[in-house]
Amino acid sequence: AAISCGTGTAYGALARLDLRGDETIAIFGQGPVGLSATQLAHAMGARVIAIDPSAPRREMALARGADAVIDPQSDDPVEAIKALTHGEGAHKSLDATSSPEARRNAVRATRRFGTAALVGVGGDVTLKVLPDLIQRQLTLVGHQTFSKNGQADCARFIVERRIDIDSLFTHKWRLDQAEEAYRLFDEQKTGKGVFQPA
Repeated sequence: AAISCGTGTAYGALARLDLRGDETIAIFGQGPVGLSATQLAHAMGARVIAIDPSAPRREMALARGADAVIDPQSDDPVEAIKALTHGEGAHKSLDATSSPEARRNAVRATRRFGTAALVGVGGDVTLKVLPDLIQRQLTLVGHQTFSKNGQADCARFIVERRIDIDSLFTHKWRLDQAEEAYRLFDEQKTGKGVFQPA
C-alpha cells in the first residue's frame, strides 16, 4: 500500500531529482510522503535535512535516517539549511507539503544549479522568477505518481536495501474508529494510518 501511494511518490520524485549519495537534500514536510523520502534518500546515501513544525514528526525523521532536523516555527529554514551547508544550500530539495511558505523555502534553500521538486498536493506558491529561479540556474520539478515499472523499481530498491517501510504505519484503526482516526491525523503528529476490517 505504501509503494502505490506515499512511498512511491517519494521514490519517483527522488528519481526525477537524480539524487546522489554525495549530495545533501532538504525535505520539507515529514508526513507520510516526506518520511518516505527521508528513509529512501538516507538509503541512497544522501545527507538528509528534514523540516517539519511537528516535534513528533521531526523525531520520526531522525529515526528514519535524517542527519539534521529543523523546526520552521523557531528557525528560518533557508538560513538553517545554508548554515548546515557552508552557506551554499542543499543540492536538492523536496517539498511534500501544501504550504506556500514551505514550497518557497524549498526553492530558496536549494543551491545554485540545484533542483527542487514539489510533490505536495494543493495550495499555491509565488516565486520571484528572476532571483529565485533564473539567476540561480535552478531546475524546478513537479511530481505526483509514476508507472507500474517505476513502482516495481521502488519495491526492488526497498527490498534490496532492507528499508522498513512498515514503520511508516504508526496507527491502525477499525472502521468504527474513523472519527478518532481523522481527528488524530488532522493534528499532523503521526506517520501513516490504515483502516483494517473488523
